[in-house]
Amino acid sequence: MEKAYLGVDVGSVSTGMVLLNECLEVLAELYLRTQGQPIRVVQEGLKALEKQIRGMPLKICGVGTTGSARTLTGVLLGADTIKNEITCHGLAATHVVSGVQTVLEIGGQDSKMILLRDGIVVDFAMNTVCAAGTGSFLDHQAARLNVPIEEFGELALQSQNPVRIAGRCSVFAESDMIHKQQVGTSMPDIIAGLCEALVRNYLNNVGKGKEIRPNVVFQGGVAANAGIKAAFEKALAMPVTVPGYYGVMGGIGAAMLARAAVKSSGETRFKGFEVSELDYQASSFECRDCPNCCEVVNLTVEEEVLARWGGRCGKWEDLREVGLGARF
Repeated sequence: MEKAYLGVDVGSVSTGMVLLNECLEVLAELYLRTQGQPIRVVQEGLKALEKQIRGMPLKICGVGTTGSARTLTGVLLGADTIKNEITCHGLAATHVVSGVQTVLEIGGQDSKMILLRDGIVVDFAMNTVCAAGTGSFLDHQAARLNVPIEEFGELALQSQNPVRIAGRCSVFAESDMIHKQQVGTSMPDIIAGLCEALVRNYLNNVGKGKEIRPNVVFQGGVAANAGIKAAFEKALAMPVTVPGYYGVMGGIGAAMLARAAVKSSGETRFKGFEVSELDYQASSFECRDCPNCCEVVNLTVEEEVLARWGGRCGKWEDLREVGLGARF
């Protein structure tokens, strides 16, 4: 029976699930839309993953979670480790690309930059405020242009003279883009201009003051867009590598950490594929026992409280111990 390690990255827009073997090779992967329902998408992902590996002599020996819903997912699955996205994306990049020093990661709702030196994360930055440097910016403009987002990259590469579009704000970008259409600018030039606008916004905000060194790795869902990759290479004047599993790198990092955690503990907390059939419910309430007014999250299964988290003092967590590995 071959050992396998599951990594789950649940973000606001997408969810990535990866199975690695003992040699850290990808055995299976899934990339799903979260659609604001992390519990449902994780359960559906587990079912789909189980179908993928049916008949294969595999045993899940460890589970790691990351992403904005990492704690919820970790409780749901019985994770051996729960880590933030910076740790997981940085670790995966160093595993996939030798000598990586800069990681550019752009998702649907946020973006981040990770600086590594000798395989260690030394600095990072995140942009979670403005959508103009994320995938949702391109999705919105693609809908406005009536062009499938899947065709954006190919059209951008056809551009002979990309126009400059104001990219600091989605509203200004749309206004500027409409003006370019009205004066007869070609579609490839407009789309290439949008790609360059996103890259400018990213570098001016997330990358401000950062020393970007090669090798540069570009990952996250937006890395599928060849136009954005070309815009980064033009702006940075250096090659940019898009790894084969660019969309699930967070999951790869989480699975790698799960492998290390289980080797240390000697056993896994994974609850099994049957958790996809249980009726989990998440709810929250505001604790008014002190001026902090913390929002405490409840996770229940079949009307029993499985875990609580979110309070600053630990009071509610003590009432129902989560009992998971290291997390922050």
